[in-house]
Amino acid sequence: MTEQDKPLLIKRYASRRLYNTETSDYVTLEDIAGFIRAGREVQIIDLKSGDDLTRQYLLQIIADHESRGENVLPVNVLNDLVRSYMIPGGGMMPQFLTSSFDMLRENQSNLVEKMNAMNPMTNIPGFEAIQAQQKAFLKALTGGISGAWPSSTQENEQPAGEESSEDLDDIKKQLAELQTKLSKLK
Repeated sequence: MTEQDKPLLIKRYASRRLYNTETSDYVTLEDIAGFIRAGREVQIIDLKSGDDLTRQYLLQIIADHESRGENVLPVNVLNDLVRSYMIPGGGMMPQFLTSSFDMLRENQSNLVEKMNAMNPMTNIPGFEAIQAQQKAFLKALTGGISGAWPSSTQENEQPAGEESSEDLDDIKKQLAELQTKLSKLK
């Protein structure tokens, strides 16, 4: 198992600070959300008790985003989730959600592959720039759900704040290069 395949181990100290064991520094919930958006699995362990706190912190990340107005989950879905907790054994909801997200990731991956394979524009100068823009657009549209892209888009994993800024700069640069090439073709 490669280093990227293993979950990133985060330890929670008694002070409630979160410690990244790979980089030997403290991280925030936003940092952890950035790791996940970049396709990395995380595992959060209480240092003293050894309890796995991953689920608790992932739910906290979702709650924080929802409270800031980044509403991804409609109220009726939230109601259904609450109802599923009332059913002994959790009902079918966990399996349904897992299957749905697996299908979503697979369909996104297939869409990107088909766009690449069936696109006759691959021989046009500057096509790579257009392709990079498509991937960045789809990633932004889907919120970077892990597993959606081939590994080439995950080469430069960075904290969440830096990622969007550098992606935008890259897109602007590629767009300028493409405009220059197109003007030369005219």
